[in-house]
Amino acid sequence: MATPVIRISLIAALACWAGTLTAAADSLYRAQAIVTGQGEANRIIGFAACLEDVLIKASGALKLTGDPRLDVYKSRSADFVSGYSYHDQMSGTPKRDEQGTRDRPYDLVVDFDDKKIDDILKSFGLKPWLSRRPVLAVFVRMEQGSRQYIATSDAKQSDLQRDSLLAAALKWGTTIVLPDVAALAKANINAAELLTTPPRRLASLAAEQGGEVVLVGRLKWDDSELGWATEWRMDHHGRTHRWQLRGVTFDEAFRRGIGGAAQILSGNGDPG
Repeated sequence: MATPVIRISLIAALACWAGTLTAAADSLYRAQAIVTGQGEANRIIGFAACLEDVLIKASGALKLTGDPRLDVYKSRSADFVSGYSYHDQMSGTPKRDEQGTRDRPYDLVVDFDDKKIDDILKSFGLKPWLSRRPVLAVFVRMEQGSRQYIATSDAKQSDLQRDSLLAAALKWGTTIVLPDVAALAKANINAAELLTTPPRRLASLAAEQGGEVVLVGRLKWDDSELGWATEWRMDHHGRTHRWQLRGVTFDEAFRRGIGGAAQILSGNGDPG
């Protein structure tokens, strides 16, 4: 019998309020950004940020990040919005005298017109990634000094990394699973040997928890850069894909890791 594992629900883990976020696969044309207050000026800034995110999410093309061709569309991002809503991040917290609705932090949730988004993608020679998206089994080794561990679904030391990985998966419209401590122990997989573990063994463990494609990452803290040096590896269609970046937060590292996997799986090429 397969070892029971915890399949991580993006919605349960990340939805800040009940009933307003659907599963990532069902909301490819939705994105969200943090804004200050509900004024129009900040809302327009939020729309622009969300437009870039939703174009990447809908297509799987992480290479659109920071693409200057987006500027003309971002300047009129409201034209592509079909609806939006706010969630008060400080809901339940009494308003202070100098912190009313004007300067409170909100999650701005934006829905975009799917046809208009598809038309923008078409202008870039891209198309929406509408086929079923495989579940990523993510194995990440964290290294900080002499401390090493694998990010898991249930260990306390992985709390921050787990939440960040889930946020990255939701942002890019993917579903992920992480191993639990018991599953790793049963498979005799530890942090020290993760990067040299045969892909077949990782794929077997991934399959037990519903993962279909294995993504392996290594994040090592670099004091000189005050950031994480990151390496990612994924085998797909008989080919090993590798990409890396340095000097970033682990939030950005996970966004690049999962986004890079999405770019490969969507047929948009290797991550830069």
